[in-house]
Amino acid sequence: MTIRDILIKYMEELKEISDTPRLDTEIILQKVLGDVDRIYIHLNLNKELTKEQYKMFLSLISERINGRPIAYIVGNREFMGLDFFVKEGVLIPRPDTEPLVEEIIELCKDKEVNIVDIGTGSGAITVSLAKYIEKSKVVSLDISDIPLEVGKINAINNGVDDKVVFKKSDLFSAIENIETKFDVIVSNPPYIPKRDIETLHTQVKDYEPYNALEGGEDGLDFYRDITKQSVRYIKENGILAYEVGHDQAEDVKRIMEANGYTNIYTKKDIQGIDRVVIGYKL
Repeated sequence: MTIRDILIKYMEELKEISDTPRLDTEIILQKVLGDVDRIYIHLNLNKELTKEQYKMFLSLISERINGRPIAYIVGNREFMGLDFFVKEGVLIPRPDTEPLVEEIIELCKDKEVNIVDIGTGSGAITVSLAKYIEKSKVVSLDISDIPLEVGKINAINNGVDDKVVFKKSDLFSAIENIETKFDVIVSNPPYIPKRDIETLHTQVKDYEPYNALEGGEDGLDFYRDITKQSVRYIKENGILAYEVGHDQAEDVKRIMEANGYTNIYTKKDIQGIDRVVIGYKL
């Protein structure tokens, strides 16, 4: 079967499960053909897959048809121009989070900063900030073992393992006795209201870690807890920065104001949604 035949057939089969059926099919083909780039796929549409390659393709595409996220199938996801290893047990990096990282980079790019990231996940925020802010040190905290393991791998793979420390922690618990205060506290916490979890797409609710999604009855539990505790760990003029759900920006601003943060503002994502909330502790 040729690459062209595969694209035509399986793009159609993926339409019900995926918003990007052609891209998903191409990504699996890239994996099967030895991690080639997408240009190779486009320039070799008449190439026949070997029996072994086609067997591997059928195995992987069936996982995708059954709802398994493409990032878990191929084991990686691009974020901020960097390559991240992912596996089940960590939240898959999303473009929605890039505006948060970009804003912190813009605010801190010429400064020497100590950063704490609450909720390591894949290490996407931690590693990207360490990579793109030259004079940065990042402490990355997560309550689960798999994110810490994956985060360490991604720090090594992206050449920033000397700038990052990973700690198992329930929010700030692992650093509660340290004297150092931080210039930036950043988090993309679980923010899906409990009642909404069952309405999520199958590939999210059935595969991605529940504790990285559910944020309490109204989705705001972690914003309340992190913001309240953060005042012990943040420097004067320090930055508290969050990713928020599509309708949560105003609620999160009020939580921050109630805990003494000022000059609070929001930033929109590519869809025009207020996705980032940033405030200063004066």
